[in-house]
Amino acid sequence: MPSDQPRYAITELNRYATDLFAAAGVPPERAAIVAQLLVEADAMGHDTHGLNLCAQYLDHLQSGEMAARGEFTVIADRGATVVWDGSYLSGVWLTHQAIQLGCQRAKAFGTATISIRRSHHITCLAAFLPLATDRGLMITLASSDPSVAAVAPFGSYEAKFTPNPLAVGIPTATDPILIDISASATTMGLTARMEGRGEKLAGDWLVDNQGRASNDPAVLEADPPGALLALGGLDRGHKGFALAIMIEALTSGMPGYGRANGPTNWGAGVYLQITDPEAFGGLDAFTHQTGWLADQCRGAAVPGGAAPVRMPGDGALARRREATENGIKLYPNILESLAPWTERLGVIPPVCL
Repeated sequence: MPSDQPRYAITELNRYATDLFAAAGVPPERAAIVAQLLVEADAMGHDTHGLNLCAQYLDHLQSGEMAARGEFTVIADRGATVVWDGSYLSGVWLTHQAIQLGCQRAKAFGTATISIRRSHHITCLAAFLPLATDRGLMITLASSDPSVAAVAPFGSYEAKFTPNPLAVGIPTATDPILIDISASATTMGLTARMEGRGEKLAGDWLVDNQGRASNDPAVLEADPPGALLALGGLDRGHKGFALAIMIEALTSGMPGYGRANGPTNWGAGVYLQITDPEAFGGLDAFTHQTGWLADQCRGAAVPGGAAPVRMPGDGALARRREATENGIKLYPNILESLAPWTERLGVIPPVCL
């Protein structure tokens, strides 16, 4: 990112995105939640899954592919397990609401699992994790999009499922451990960005229609098209493939709606589990164990001149602290993509610091 990019206060970006979504018909309190979590993704450095998604969300609000208003339907509720039909409401808002409920239920039952079908897209998973870890709760969050295929099964070049991210938030006595990975070698967002810039990926994370690993996004436009590789690539992709199948079972099997139904709307199946350590060995004992291991890993020996070991989430939390203090540098084309919506909806653009 260019060093001369302007910085924007988190509060100003929250205001701007809230105004956009509210002007597009989303109830203001929901618009504020969606805005906050998109900006949180940018603050953490996940700039393909923050405000970069805002223009697409607004497009879908205009077309009706994302429902601006309405409520989800409770399909099942057994106390510790819940299933919702999201009716293609904002997936960001739905997931936020599910986490609030999951935290309450976990305090009552020790653990709570919520599954959502027919949600709209849910943005960066890591942005949601502090909603639970800040309360001393462990969170597991996974999603897939049953309407999209971008990743090939191990041994194939034909796309059959999505990158299927999996995120886990683990409290410690200090900073939480924030895990956010995908079952694919790269993401659709990064691949699309590099294709738009006419550039290659940093590694051979794609497979062409001859079964060869590639770093060229153009292989996805060939006839027949290639695909994203599963995590582990051509050598160890069976591991990412297995992880993807597990996530498909959690996000489509558990809510009872997925690829077999032939959905065409961009969206998500969501799996969420909140666990209260107090219901097990106790929070203090839990954080003693997790914090001890984190400290051991950070202090592990490294080759001469190498940087110390970072725990998952250390970089994101450091970037968020820096963004809180000094503002966020948005990826260069984000505000440009939102300019037509800013004018159309009569929203005041964000003012840089």
